[in-house]
Amino acid sequence: MKRKSLKTTLILCAIAILLVACQQSESSENFALKSVDVETDFEAIKTDDVEFESKSKPQLKNLKIIKSANVRYKVKNVKIATERVKRISQAYNSYISDLRFENNLYKKENRFTLKVPSKDFDIIMDSISSVAEFIAYENITTKDVTSEFIDVTARLKTKLEVKERYENILRSKANSVEDLLDVEEKLQRIQEEIESSQGQIKYLTNKVAFSTIQIDLYETVEYKEEPEHYKKTFIAEIKEGFTSGWDVLKLVFIGLVYIWPFIVIGMVAFILIRKRVKK
Repeated sequence: MKRKSLKTTLILCAIAILLVACQQSESSENFALKSVDVETDFEAIKTDDVEFESKSKPQLKNLKIIKSANVRYKVKNVKIATERVKRISQAYNSYISDLRFENNLYKKENRFTLKVPSKDFDIIMDSISSVAEFIAYENITTKDVTSEFIDVTARLKTKLEVKERYENILRSKANSVEDLLDVEEKLQRIQEEIESSQGQIKYLTNKVAFSTIQIDLYETVEYKEEPEHYKKTFIAEIKEGFTSGWDVLKLVFIGLVYIWPFIVIGMVAFILIRKRVKK
């Protein structure tokens, strides 16, 4: 009997343990299921944010950028390289604004400024770099003048409106001479400001439309010591002799021109003396 009761007790304990384990597994399963219930609305929010950010980005095509570059290239032949750069510039409607050539005992150097359309700036930079045997440096700078351009344009628009109001006053409301003079003075002042703003806009527009490239081409030459005295060749001496003879002839002719009165007097005196001697 005792063995039966012991077996029964063990069976009941095992059943109780199994029931507890099942409840724990069910509770863990329920917890896992609840944790999976995640809202997916965040995807829509994220998409909307991205769309908003893309709309808030500035339009690059409306920017006013002034580009400039400063380059120094070593070339095999300065003259040939300069001609190549000139042909490249002509192909893209560019022009050379100034040029300076220098030749000394160590190198030949040619410095010039190239004005190029801003839309072709990158292409021209790649093209002219092909003449280089060695690139000493390439410095490219950009300046954003968009805000300045917008500000000047807005102020110009305001000044034009003010000018129109002054013109209306001058036509309809100026009754006395003092009023007329006062309005005309204000019109003159606002006109000067308008012209100044228009000039500034034109200046910025030209700066944006044309970029500046400062190019420095140089070639190294074999060093030759400068002689202390130069010996003239035979041909050079002959040329110098002809030149000196011509100079002497010019001096004689000019001297005769200066003393022509004395020559005339001398000739007259000689003729008179000769007549007397004959008599």
